[in-house]
Amino acid sequence: MFVKQLSKDFIEIHAPAKINLFLQVLGKRPDGFHNINSLIQAITLFDRLKIEKIDEPECRVKLTGKLSSAPIENNLVTQAYKLLKNKFGLKNGIKVELEKNIPIAAGLGGGSSDCAAAMIAINLIFELGLSSPELVNFSLKLGSDIPFFFSKGQALVSGRGEIIEETDFPVDYKIIVVATDISVSTAQSYEALNLNLTTNKSACKLKPYCGFEGYVESLVGLDNDFEAVQFLLYPELVTIKEALLQSGAKLVRMSGSGPTMFGIFADNWERSRVCRGDFSDCQLYTVKPFLLPGQGIPQL
Repeated sequence: MFVKQLSKDFIEIHAPAKINLFLQVLGKRPDGFHNINSLIQAITLFDRLKIEKIDEPECRVKLTGKLSSAPIENNLVTQAYKLLKNKFGLKNGIKVELEKNIPIAAGLGGGSSDCAAAMIAINLIFELGLSSPELVNFSLKLGSDIPFFFSKGQALVSGRGEIIEETDFPVDYKIIVVATDISVSTAQSYEALNLNLTTNKSACKLKPYCGFEGYVESLVGLDNDFEAVQFLLYPELVTIKEALLQSGAKLVRMSGSGPTMFGIFADNWERSRVCRGDFSDCQLYTVKPFLLPGQGIPQL
């Protein structure tokens, strides 16, 4: 997250998308959620939120940008406001202008990132004094993907998503994100995955490596468990993977439960070999991973 406090009651936040460099689903929990093991990386694709305190005790959301046709009724930003309003008895509301740039329901965590951004803004505007661990605990009431977005941008995530182990792996590479118009249901993806799921699956770990090439080689040996399911249902995702590999990508993977694919490239020359004609029905985003320095939330 990148935060700019324009005034006491007005905050601008850049909320990043994420990719899953690997993703294991280890088993279903007694509470109905799933235990996961994933390395998650924030990328330089951002939604931009301008959040301002208003007199009326409500959350008003206005969408702008290329994806402004997305439904906004009771979205995660609104839910975040309602949660904190009820918990702390907030008498005022917020007005949110949300420039939506992260594809929706794409496995990139855009809604979860927006939710975390709203919670950070409300915490500051209303001077609630909540720590990051406290915000994480509140966010779990709204979604399992949200806690990651209170981290510095790279972390091993486990449990149902609440256990965040911040990491310091290389970020000196480039990424092409390929977003399709395929509609994927996360719940249905988990149901399909459960057909062969065992509850005693062990968590994998990155092998020792040296440098960027070794890091990528270690990642290649891991997987996203959802790929086996989605590749059978949507063969076009396999076509995208093959096209990215042929273009020089060192690693190609699906993010989350899909349907977005991404390729990792060592440098700009390799990335320039990607032929947009291979992805005529997709949205391509050229981005980089990032790792925030130090602790806390940096200012814009």
